Amino acid sequence: MKSPLIFLVLSGLQAAFAADLPNRDEFYWLSEINKATIVINHQEGLLDRNQAQKFGKTLQEVIDEGSQLGKKRPSTVISYEPLLITKGGLDVTLIHAGRSSQDMHATYRSAMLRDDLIALSNQLNQTMYSIWLLAEKNQQTIVPNYTNGVGAQPNSYAHYLLGYLAGFERDQQRIREAYERIDRCAMGTTVLNGSSWPLNRQKMSDYLGFAQIVDNAYDASQISSTDEPVEVAEIIISIALHASNLIEDITTQYAQTRPWILLTEGGKNTYVSSAMPQKRNPGLLIDTRADASNSISNALSPIIKAHNIQAGMSDAKNQKQNREMVQGAVKFIKELDEVINALVIDPNRALEELNNDWTASQEIADLLMRKYHIPFRVGHHFASNIVEYSKKFNIKPMDFTYEKAQMIFKESIVESEISGPLPLSEIEFKEALNPTQIVNNRKTVGGSQPSEIRRMLASQKQKLLAQSQWSKNKSEIINASLNKLDQDFQSLK
Repeated sequence: MKSPLIFLVLSGLQAAFAADLPNRDEFYWLSEINKATIVINHQEGLLDRNQAQKFGKTLQEVIDEGSQLGKKRPSTVISYEPLLITKGGLDVTLIHAGRSSQDMHATYRSAMLRDDLIALSNQLNQTMYSIWLLAEKNQQTIVPNYTNGVGAQPNSYAHYLLGYLAGFERDQQRIREAYERIDRCAMGTTVLNGSSWPLNRQKMSDYLGFAQIVDNAYDASQISSTDEPVEVAEIIISIALHASNLIEDITTQYAQTRPWILLTEGGKNTYVSSAMPQKRNPGLLIDTRADASNSISNALSPIIKAHNIQAGMSDAKNQKQNREMVQGAVKFIKELDEVINALVIDPNRALEELNNDWTASQEIADLLMRKYHIPFRVGHHFASNIVEYSKKFNIKPMDFTYEKAQMIFKESIVESEISGPLPLSEIEFKEALNPTQIVNNRKTVGGSQPSEIRRMLASQKQKLLAQSQWSKNKSEIINASLNKLDQDFQSLK
């Protein structure tokens, strides 16, 4: 049972994940860029107060109209500027000095990707939290694990889930690293080499909530602006691969007549076959896997589009498609969260499956080496011979006799330098075949023993909390900067 403090902290964490981010589209960011331009050019003495007030009033009218239901919200500079001209005359185009659609579009693409990465991180953290809770609940649940699709070794289900959390944590690390590279402002670089108009780039960056400017004007819209969606695409592919691996592991259970892990039946989780009454198809698993695969397909798009093009071409910069790419990823990660919360695990059935096979046989070789200094390969050969004999005569591990083990050991060491009887006692031999004993007796750092699982759960909890705080901090920086911009813009009136 969780301590009250941990429960409160994690409950607050869960609430933080659920917080919605504002839907800041291209029109919004073009408006903010125009606000900042007017404010900064007035501060720098490049626009007098009358001009700043007039242009600010015109801009506010365009913003107010675009905020009305059903009204146009232009997504490009060339479609936005005519609205300003219609309401304020040609003089309003003075605010375009020192700017270009190239740097303005590069800026809003970066700004929107920042929001998208925070949303992606929040949903991934929520799903990781659900996995963490499931792991905490199943520290003593012993299940089969598989390598190459074949039963390999017993493991704690918590340890297995912590492995996936480690993979998703690397995805969060990639998100944080990508965010730092995307959180740079291209404003003021114009097309590719700057302008004779001294637009204050640092102030533009500060007002729009960026951590820094893009240093090289050519890089800003010609190279960096293509790199950004490509890097986000690579992160999405990594998350999707981890998610689909986990989904497939669960789906495989449905091929068994008596699975040890299933979805809660009904709702969107499962559905009855139209022809075969006994079937309960795992619809949620199928949909989640398909959506993860779709995300990989969508994420390949900017990568392919960025291939074999001249610098600055717009192929990989389609903001609508790139935003849909991230939103699709958020969708399948949310579905994975639903999967995790719908899982029903049968520990007794999992243990039964382990005891029906020889997934514990490696422990025999390990024990012989560790305690009696029998070379591993000799012990491995002995254990392999036991498995071969047992499968031939359909003998389960718990039914295999100590006397038969002694006989097979004697046969197994004939061609080795080892002599003498099997050094393991009957109790040691039986314990070596006990899946629970094997899992609990591991000594490796990062292993499945209870002390290490508790350590890794605590460590992962701190990482979840830190990631939530990271998202919160980044959102607050952006929001504070935009609030300051709005205050200074309103002060022009």
